[in-house]
Amino acid sequence: MNQIKQLHALSLRTGIDETKDLLQRLLQIPNLVYARKLFDLHRNPCIFLYNRLIQAYSAYGQPHESFVLYNLLSFDGLRPSHHTFNFIFAASASMSSVRPLQMLHSKFFRSGFESDSFCCTSLVTAYAKLGALCCARRVFDEMSNRDVPMWNAMITGYKRQGDMEAAMELFDSMHCKNVISWTTVISGFSQYGNYSKALTMFLCMEKDKSVKPNHITVASVLPACANLGELETGRRLEDYARENGFFDNIYVSNAALEMYSKCGMIDEAKRLFDEIGNQRNLCTWNSMINSLATHGKHDEALQLYAQMLLEGEKPDAVTFVGLLLACVHGGMVVKGKELFKSMEEVHKITPKLEHYGCVIDLLGRVGKLQEAYDLIKTMPMKPDAVVWGTLLGACSFHGNVEIAEIASEALFKLEPSNPGNCVIMSNIYAVNEEWDGVLRMRKMMKKETMTKAAGFSYFVEVGVEVHKFTVEDKSHPRSYEIYQVLDKISKRMKPEKSHFDSMLQYEQLCM
Repeated sequence: MNQIKQLHALSLRTGIDETKDLLQRLLQIPNLVYARKLFDLHRNPCIFLYNRLIQAYSAYGQPHESFVLYNLLSFDGLRPSHHTFNFIFAASASMSSVRPLQMLHSKFFRSGFESDSFCCTSLVTAYAKLGALCCARRVFDEMSNRDVPMWNAMITGYKRQGDMEAAMELFDSMHCKNVISWTTVISGFSQYGNYSKALTMFLCMEKDKSVKPNHITVASVLPACANLGELETGRRLEDYARENGFFDNIYVSNAALEMYSKCGMIDEAKRLFDEIGNQRNLCTWNSMINSLATHGKHDEALQLYAQMLLEGEKPDAVTFVGLLLACVHGGMVVKGKELFKSMEEVHKITPKLEHYGCVIDLLGRVGKLQEAYDLIKTMPMKPDAVVWGTLLGACSFHGNVEIAEIASEALFKLEPSNPGNCVIMSNIYAVNEEWDGVLRMRKMMKKETMTKAAGFSYFVEVGVEVHKFTVEDKSHPRSYEIYQVLDKISKRMKPEKSHFDSMLQYEQLCM
């Protein structure tokens, strides 16, 4: 900064105009206040200086200043260039209202740049970010020569709004797709929890030899592998990421760590955690703590938390979910209460519903049912079905009818069509030989015509498709063929079973 001030002083003494060079140096630091003062002092600012400053204000979260400069253009006798519109559209996307963008849109089409694909792509992106998808689509439809970035911008807009059906409709209409096109739909399905579709799209992308997955693609599809338990595909992605140098990206590393954790490969997760080393961020620590907690390594999870604090990383709400889960699985009531208390008192983190749920689970498992119920009554938020279900489950384990009736009553209101709550309550009555209660639960189920949902069975990956099956499922288009094969397998297994039974009988006679 001192060097810039010296250069500025020299330019004032010599009369040589160094504004362009000085402004660019100031924006690299950045020092927008000094840059603006320098700009305002300039007698004849050119469109280049306007554009650079408009772009800087937009990039650093000051869109209103970008608009102030845009409106000053005409006072200096200048006309906006296509770069000006591109930068001011980007600034508009950060505004709270779509109205300023609509006004700019009108001026843009009167300026003669309406056929500029680059500017129109920025306009579509800005409308989409503001949630005005109808306006974005109108711009898109009116463009006669739509290039791939324009298609990608519109698909991204639909993805951002969660309309993956519309996004896929556009994606399927594209004649030429690049890696961004594929990654946008893959990340969209993964982001909104449709992991099977995300994985299917990735497998289709692999078949398209004209594009290669990038680091964002890998980081988007790994969570799908994690949630589907697709370890084989996950391993293949790790190998691909290493071959292409993607493991330098922390998002890829974290996604791979989470994939191994959710697939039960805790040693592989540890290997990656150690490999990431000093590049670890809070997400890395949280993934590893949660992984250790859910796989019964509660002491290691707490030790890792202590190491995390020593290394200066501050925990967040997700960290404490993992820590409390470790206490739940380890039966560490005192430690769990201590951690829960430290959230607000030490780390200034307000406990959320999931934190209360963990503590209620912890207390319920060790039979402190009254204390768990008292905690529910003091919660600052309304307990949901998960909280009451946790308490009911604990009552079932310990055979407590009184608190179970309170929990089930709340659940009947929250989930009137869930038969599981009636079944659990009926079992609690049966264990305590309260047969009137058992009869009442059965009548309730009949009255409400409750039926238990079919059990979800399996994901099967075949080629580029991922198929899912439920118990006694016949909805699959090739179910007839599938059951034929199953019948053949069953018939071939019968002789083996008969032979096994004979051997077992022989062994029993010899004993």
